[in-house]
Amino acid sequence: MERTTCLVVGGGPAGMFLGLLLARAGVEVTVLEKHTDFLRDFRGDTVHPTTLDLLDELGLGAEFAKLPARKVDQVQLPIAGGLQTLATLKNLPGKHKYVAMVPQWDLLDLLARAAAAEPTFRLRMNTEATDLVWIDGRVGGVVYRTADGATGSIEADLTVACDGRGSLLRSAAGLSARTWSTPMDVWWFRLPRTEIDPAGALPIVSARRVAVLLDRGDYWQCATLIAKGADESARRGPVQDIMRGLAEAAPWLHDRVDALSGWDEVKLLEVKLDRLTQWYTHGLLCLGDAAHAMSPAGGVGINLAVQDSVAAARILAPPLLSGALRIRDLAKVQRRRRFPTVVTQGIQRLLHTIAIAPALDGRIDIASATRAPLPVRILRRVPVIRSVPPYLLARGVLPEHAPHFARR
Repeated sequence: MERTTCLVVGGGPAGMFLGLLLARAGVEVTVLEKHTDFLRDFRGDTVHPTTLDLLDELGLGAEFAKLPARKVDQVQLPIAGGLQTLATLKNLPGKHKYVAMVPQWDLLDLLARAAAAEPTFRLRMNTEATDLVWIDGRVGGVVYRTADGATGSIEADLTVACDGRGSLLRSAAGLSARTWSTPMDVWWFRLPRTEIDPAGALPIVSARRVAVLLDRGDYWQCATLIAKGADESARRGPVQDIMRGLAEAAPWLHDRVDALSGWDEVKLLEVKLDRLTQWYTHGLLCLGDAAHAMSPAGGVGINLAVQDSVAAARILAPPLLSGALRIRDLAKVQRRRRFPTVVTQGIQRLLHTIAIAPALDGRIDIASATRAPLPVRILRRVPVIRSVPPYLLARGVLPEHAPHFARR
């Protein structure tokens, strides 16, 4: 049996940030990633201002700035055939007044290179955790399987589940979650973008069609919301129906109604919204979507997961180094991160109720309205109210900063 001090399962943003931070504290840490590399179809490529601040604090800001990025600093809403600015990030406090759209594999490669410079860090690709190891009633590591079929186990003082909303580790530990119903699932696909298209993020709300278009430079990253469970029946029809519906609400898309040639270009995300009642047990801690699966509403799930990792590294590095880790230390992480999680999920549930569900039912059609709805007009005209959504979108609740031991 191999051994490490901290074993992180999942090489996404939460897992890689946690591994890097702990390694810079001198903690022996191993990250397991089941894929061969990070180059695969990610749905979330947003890097929020708080994460950009974190990269600066870690001394990685200059290297990150070299990556291909698109800066989104405003949200525009199609209304009555035109576009109205719903929110702008240009007035945010701090250096970074935008959300960076960066291929997630580039960000993860950057973190992997930085972590590889630390002598106590190890990244195991092609290695999938398949079960927990239990030692005297506590989690003591994981059983793994590699891509070539080899199996083994790794023992650890602490195992951290960063393996996403379908977390095998949280299921194996028997941790219970509170779950909320959601009115939608999401189709993800790409559309060509021209130089004369609008810029930024564009939510589209029309009769039975809700979508968000994210500006990626030469293409749009599109998230189209569908009624919960409607994917199978919808795929019996022509894929072009998606673009016809969007073009009715956004006429500048009419030249791209045939942009989708087949359903294989449309990826389904089954939306979940849940939260573990307890994020930990003896020897195991869950972070990010493994602890709280987020709705895509607001696009803040990745940012929240990264913030979890920063708090966990700051709280857990000292007891991991001293060999005195206790379950109360894991409880401190949950106490620190529970409030922002509860608030964020509460906002998402409110959006589901007052905006998304009515739009999918055909009760809201902003795109065809002759004027903006009253809540939108208030949001645009009252400075105090107008500043709240951009701040929550960009910085979130209780943003975390890099611990002193990780700064460069």
